[in-house]
Amino acid sequence: MDIKHSLGRRAASLLLCLPVCALAQVQAGPGAWSGNQTWGADSVNGGNLSGYFYWPATQPVLGGKRALVMVLHGCQQTAAGDVIDSGSDKGFNWKGVADQYGAVILAPNATGNISGSHCWDYSLTNHNRASGHDGVLLNLVSRFLADARYAIDPNQVYVTGLSSGGGQTMVLGCLAPDVFAGIGINAGPPPGTTIMQIGSVPSGFNASTAANKCSAMAGAQQARFATQIASVIWGTSDYTVSPAYGPIDAAAMRIAYGGAFNRGATAAVPGGGSNTPYTDSNGKLRTSEIAVSGMGHAWPAGPGGQNGHFVDATKVNYPAFVMDFWFRNNLRASAIAAPAMTACAASVSGNAATISGAGVDAAGAIGSYRVVLSGATPVNDPAAGSGAGFSIAYALANGYYSGTVTATSAATGQSSAPCALPTFLVGPVPAVQPPAGLKAGVANASSIALSWSAASGASGYNLYRNGSKVTPAPLAGTAYTDTGLAPSTAYTYQASSVAGAVESGLSAGVSASTSSGFTCTTVTASNFAHVQAGRAHDSGGFALANGSNQNMGLDNLFYIQTLAQTAPGHYVVGNCP
Repeated sequence: MDIKHSLGRRAASLLLCLPVCALAQVQAGPGAWSGNQTWGADSVNGGNLSGYFYWPATQPVLGGKRALVMVLHGCQQTAAGDVIDSGSDKGFNWKGVADQYGAVILAPNATGNISGSHCWDYSLTNHNRASGHDGVLLNLVSRFLADARYAIDPNQVYVTGLSSGGGQTMVLGCLAPDVFAGIGINAGPPPGTTIMQIGSVPSGFNASTAANKCSAMAGAQQARFATQIASVIWGTSDYTVSPAYGPIDAAAMRIAYGGAFNRGATAAVPGGGSNTPYTDSNGKLRTSEIAVSGMGHAWPAGPGGQNGHFVDATKVNYPAFVMDFWFRNNLRASAIAAPAMTACAASVSGNAATISGAGVDAAGAIGSYRVVLSGATPVNDPAAGSGAGFSIAYALANGYYSGTVTATSAATGQSSAPCALPTFLVGPVPAVQPPAGLKAGVANASSIALSWSAASGASGYNLYRNGSKVTPAPLAGTAYTDTGLAPSTAYTYQASSVAGAVESGLSAGVSASTSSGFTCTTVTASNFAHVQAGRAHDSGGFALANGSNQNMGLDNLFYIQTLAQTAPGHYVVGNCP
């Protein structure tokens, strides 16, 4: 039976854990750019969407969930060569701000070979959400939104890009205002222009022309323009895409957003830019226009970024600027922080363990505390207390225990990061100790093999995955294969020893990950056969490998190539690595 006490009646033997001990609220990523990925197939332009993503190890800063930013390269650029970090530079310079805000970054490659320069197909007249670049990019966003590992907030999805990527950014913001809470257009020709009109604004074309195209693309989603924001940036010395398109892009978005706007005072941006903000009738900042003095046709990466091939590291740090703009002015995500645990503790008297804790909530009062204990008597109590603090006692069987305390806001429903309770002992010290030498062995897509050393006096062993016991009964041996796991997923394991009815504490943890489950295979055939079988596609009479877009030579029966499928739908010329 639970015994409730006031927070002020803690025993002197409390074990305290302050917020610095709190566990991560969302899964931490590797903090590095991924290898080349293969995503959805593009039946219009050919090939499969490929690219890279950055999953930070840091925690998100807004609402306890991550933002997702899709970054689109320009013509003649690639994600690997220009956007992501290399050994010598930081590319478009997204890693730093991704770490700062705990955001996931996507860097896809344009499928097909639009204009012979791997451009995005922004200039189409029949944009839709199901096909072409529009379709594969929206599908990519939906993949990350649906994957719980990344903890993406659908109210914090953004897109930005340079040149054709800037034009595609504007297209996506117009086509799917329900998906993108904010956009960042860099030297992007607006909808309604052709690739032959990038150097100068055609006669009669203005912001209203672009806004009408934009609103028509949104269709039934036009109401979502009311909560979208847009940043536009361009170089004053851009002789590829006319600088005159910058103000047109921003004005077109304001027209699509609707209502009256007030122009704010122009202010300097570090790196030689001047920013002009526009607020709506509610005083909300909705668009930003940055003209970068002396910059040509380039992505303004700021210090540390690539400095060449249409990337300028000597001017404005646009990733830092636009992330600050999006996060400060997002009209969809709650700016109220999640509750925070300020302390949690455990004390033991006989067979009763008293768990206590305290927290703060920026939104008001904490509605509930949840106590979770692992050990001989598991506890999962979602109503352990409320308010500024709590204390509750549980009758527990002898043994070692560990656990966490979390707080949930009564106003917003958000939960805090867990506060970790240090391991504590109920009853006498067990005669048996945890097993030593726990290690992971062979892993595949759905299982991980584990082993450990025998412990003196133990009659069996229990195995714990991510803090929860996975063995229904103590194991007689010192090895176990954990099955039914998800592919490409990391797990943490601990083991305990059992002697009769007594269980030891948990061993030190060991981390292991399942594999993707994909096996590389090769096929040698004519280029014509590769294209017919869907391993490659035709572009101007040449066969290009799907996924990698490597040129295989003429698309005919006489050119023979070996293709290796290194990931689902991704082929490279040659043998498996």
